[in-house]
Amino acid sequence: KRHCAYEDFEAVAGDLIARGVCVPERLGCIGGSNGGLLTGNMITRRGRSLFGAVVCQVPLLDMQRYHKLLAGASWMEEYGNPDEPGVWESHLASISPYHRLRGETCLGKNGDGTGTDWGGCPRVLFTTSTKDDRVHPGHARKMVKALLDETPAPLGGGPSNVFYWENIEGGHGGAADNKQRAYMW
Repeated sequence: KRHCAYEDFEAVAGDLIARGVCVPERLGCIGGSNGGLLTGNMITRRGRSLFGAVVCQVPLLDMQRYHKLLAGASWMEEYGNPDEPGVWESHLASISPYHRLRGETCLGKNGDGTGTDWGGCPRVLFTTSTKDDRVHPGHARKMVKALLDETPAPLGGGPSNVFYWENIEGGHGGAADNKQRAYMW
């Protein structure tokens, strides 16, 4: 039922827009770790039709391989084991931002977004830490690479829309101290 959290988050954003509190171009969201999974899903579900900017910190984005990296195996009770028959197909594939982006959900059958409801990638900043002992920085690295190399510019791919910062120190918080935290922002 994890998808309900994403639907609720979208509903709140949609309500803010519908009531005229803001417009999508001026609405942003930020999340780290499991919140990075949330913001990753915001990128690949309705994208810039709801958000003008997303900050995705130390994110969990590859739900097919999460359990093979660092502390990921300890989350199998929460998310399920993607290696067990039916688990990937029944729910993990639908909440895996990395796979949603690279599949027909976002890019369509031709890889250009035709035939999809995806609004494209909003301006996005991914932050991670080389020394994160919980969520492997490979999650953010792979997603950024897919956005830069595989996502057409009209759909928000490319270096003018996708930004990345990896701290070589720090940990799961992304920064080792307040000076590094301030530098991130």
